[in-house]
Amino acid sequence: MEQDVRIASLGLAGTLTLPPGFRAVVLFAHGNRSGRDSPRNRHVAAALRAAGFGTLLFDMLTPEEAQDRTNAVDAHLLAERMLLATQFLCDHPAVGGRPIGYFGAATGAAAALIAAARAAEHHHVRAVVSRGGRPDVAEVWLDGVAAPTLLIVGGEDHTVLEVNRQALNVLHGIKALDIVPGAGHLFGEPGALDAVAESAAAWFDTHLTP
Repeated sequence: MEQDVRIASLGLAGTLTLPPGFRAVVLFAHGNRSGRDSPRNRHVAAALRAAGFGTLLFDMLTPEEAQDRTNAVDAHLLAERMLLATQFLCDHPAVGGRPIGYFGAATGAAAALIAAARAAEHHHVRAVVSRGGRPDVAEVWLDGVAAPTLLIVGGEDHTVLEVNRQALNVLHGIKALDIVPGAGHLFGEPGALDAVAESAAAWFDTHLTP
C-alpha cells in the first residue's frame, strides 16, 4: 500500500508505503534542503521495503519555511517535525502499532537523534540509523538516546568520520560505527548506497523488529 499523506496541522506532505506483511515502519529525516523526493533516501527506502519494512518519507518543512535556508539546518525544528510524524504513525490504523525506526541523513540525522532522545520515555522509537550524519549537532541530546544506533559514514568523508567517532563515545547502550570504504559524503560511488541500505536493513532487522 502506498498513499500520499498530510502530517499534522501544518499539512506536511508525505508518502507512506506499507508492503505486504511489513514488520515495522522506518521514518526518514532528510538533510541539506532535501525532501521526500530525495533520490538517495528513496533508494534506501526501496531496499528497506524489499526487506519487509514500511517507510514514511515526508517534507519536513512547509514550502514557505523551505525558502529560508536556515530552517533546513535547524536540527531542533526538524526534530519537532520528526516527533509530529512519529505521532502520525502511532495514530495511523494501517500501521497498527508496529515498531518505528528512524533513518537520518546529514542534519536530518541530528534531528533524528534529538527526536529519539525526546521520545525515549514513550518507547516510540526502537532503532536509529544515521547516514553521513552530523551527530555533533544533536549536542547534549546524544546522551539521552536510548535506541540502538548505527552510524554509517563514508571512509573518504574524513571530517564527518571523526565527528561520528566522537559521537560513538557519547552514545549509550547498543551502538556501532559502520565505515563504507572509498565512499564520500554523498555515497555517490558505485555500490556505496547499496552498502548503506544493506547495513541499515540488517540493523533494523536485529534491533527494530521483535
